[in-house]
Amino acid sequence: MTFQWTAVASFLYAEIGVLLLLCIPFVSPLRWKQIFRFQLWATISPYWNKAFLSIIVVLIVLFLDAAREVKKYSATQAVDKNAKVYPSSYDHIHMKLFRSQRNLYISGFSLFLWLVLRRVVSLIMQLAGEMESHNAMKAQVENANQAAKKYMEDNENLKKTIERSKAREGDQAITTENEKLKQEIEQGKKELNRTVEALSKSQAEVSALKKQSEGLTREYDRLIREHEQLQNTTDERVNKKDE
Repeated sequence: MTFQWTAVASFLYAEIGVLLLLCIPFVSPLRWKQIFRFQLWATISPYWNKAFLSIIVVLIVLFLDAAREVKKYSATQAVDKNAKVYPSSYDHIHMKLFRSQRNLYISGFSLFLWLVLRRVVSLIMQLAGEMESHNAMKAQVENANQAAKKYMEDNENLKKTIERSKAREGDQAITTENEKLKQEIEQGKKELNRTVEALSKSQAEVSALKKQSEGLTREYDRLIREHEQLQNTTDERVNKKDE
């Protein structure tokens, strides 16, 4: 195997090893993204596209060369002609055909796996970006849920505060009404006391007037008796004079 095909085979084995590493299940795409963000990859990234296209061109050239060799050694006329001229050439031509087919497979699979590797890396980066955005959205949703819960708790506390204030206002209104009723009752008691006092005074005055009236009645009776006595005395005197 010549140097170029040894390099292509080594490149193929390296591609297989890298793909196997990328297919490890317990390494997340976020971890691969962190690995791809190392300083070494940041230094190589400006030349990555050029290197990728250059390797594709080299592999395509090698693949076409191997296909040409396969076509060359697969020609039956050349095999029959060489087999008649040189008896041992048949085995030699089949060895050349085997090598050309091997080189074709190596270059073809190297080209194919190179494209697959590029695609896998891009998909891993996209998946990592989606996972980061998902985690960010999840964090935002959790923050929104926490904020909503906090707002709901604040709303409940505000409702309770409003209900307490309304209850306090109701209690204050009831207390004010009770105070007014107490004041009205006190005023009614005072008015009742004044009325009772006035009634007592009136009753006292009536009693006094009654007593005075009784005294006047007794005095009037006494005067009438005296008047009758005087009149009787006067009548007796007149009768005595007439006799």
